[in-house]
Amino acid sequence: MTRSERLREQLAPDGTVLLTVECQQGVVGPRSALPELAAVARESGALDNVARLVSAAHDAGVQVLHAVAERRPDGRGANSNARLFRAAARLPVQQHTGSAAVRIAEPITVAEEDLVVRRLHGLSPIAGTDVDALLRNLGCRTLVVTGVSANVAVPNAVFDAVNLGYTVVVPSDAVAGVPADYTPAMVRHTLALVAGIATTDEVLDCWKSAGRVSRA
Repeated sequence: MTRSERLREQLAPDGTVLLTVECQQGVVGPRSALPELAAVARESGALDNVARLVSAAHDAGVQVLHAVAERRPDGRGANSNARLFRAAARLPVQQHTGSAAVRIAEPITVAEEDLVVRRLHGLSPIAGTDVDALLRNLGCRTLVVTGVSANVAVPNAVFDAVNLGYTVVVPSDAVAGVPADYTPAMVRHTLALVAGIATTDEVLDCWKSAGRVSRA
């Protein structure tokens, strides 16, 4: 079986779920708490590619799941056991539940059939959340992981999904981290060891036959 044939088999719409990780206004939007990360996500084209994948998934009948990181205004239940959490608690923009910061950022569209999973703790979009149960109920075999950041949340999602028995595909041009040159190194030397690596266009090609997918 060729690489292309294997990828097409893995990405069959009826067994695939597309996961967007922390693609929320307070992370990758114009008023991000993390402006450097937001800039890289936009300037690299990663955020636009996430949007293309989401749109294609809607057309092809692939389930979309958005993982959002939140914090209560009183901080109740949030982690404080790492420097990252303590620094985030002091940022001028907070990912408060119900605020604009936790809405999915443009140009990504959210359809009525999309699922949104919100977490108040931890580093992973999967561990300690409803994601695994939802994926199993959806009959997911392959999880396509996109979003930010390649430094923390994306690798956490990939490792957790692999440990839970899912096949993972990472569109390398639909993830971003800081500095910009860290992402390809993370993909090549770490994620490629446990996940299939593709481009956005390769994923779109696999879904094209299942719906009207544009590569524009």
